[in-house]
Amino acid sequence: MTTVTTRRAKTTKVENVATELVRAIDVVWQGIRRRHADVPDVMITVGSGTLGAKPGQARLGHFAAARWQRDGESLPELFVSGEGLQRGASDVLGTLLHEAAHGLAHVRDIKDTSRQGRYHNKKFKELGIELGLELAEDASIGWSLTSVPAATVTEYAKELDALIAALVIYRHAEIRPASRSKSTNLAVAQCACPRKIRVAKSTLAEGPITCGKCGADFEAEDEDE
Repeated sequence: MTTVTTRRAKTTKVENVATELVRAIDVVWQGIRRRHADVPDVMITVGSGTLGAKPGQARLGHFAAARWQRDGESLPELFVSGEGLQRGASDVLGTLLHEAAHGLAHVRDIKDTSRQGRYHNKKFKELGIELGLELAEDASIGWSLTSVPAATVTEYAKELDALIAALVIYRHAEIRPASRSKSTNLAVAQCACPRKIRVAKSTLAEGPITCGKCGADFEAEDEDE
């Protein structure tokens, strides 16, 4: 990594940080491919995992087939969430192995998910175990809860050294503006029938609202009742 040193401060160029990050992710991915020949080559992208997500949720990564084109050949995309980088190298390894399992499913033509890709079935679990992961089941997303056992961390120690050195940056989560609460400034008004309606107090104050059934005006109920 190239650094520029002055008497006042030591700085690292952002473009060099980005380059080293993607290179380190690729080092790990190629390490996975050396151990598991069916895992495909990919185009690596890093970006927001919280943009468009529900508050408190984040997407850690995804594998998407045929997203890129190279020399007339389609290339899958490996997306890595910038927010997830702060979890540390072993957890990022878990994300990469998780996405590699989806890559295996794609190459082997195995249906490993359902519900628009949200639910991970037992076939995905088998692929994850093949890659060295431990997986737990969740009622809503299936066998998607990923952890990396110590043996797998040890196996990838050399690749993780490069990743540890590159994880000097991560992305902050998107901050959504507080949603405005709906106005509850409504009055309950009643005619002679009696029928009741709910209407904005300002609307009721502009002039009478007449019931088409009894011909009487709706009048606001006493709020203290």
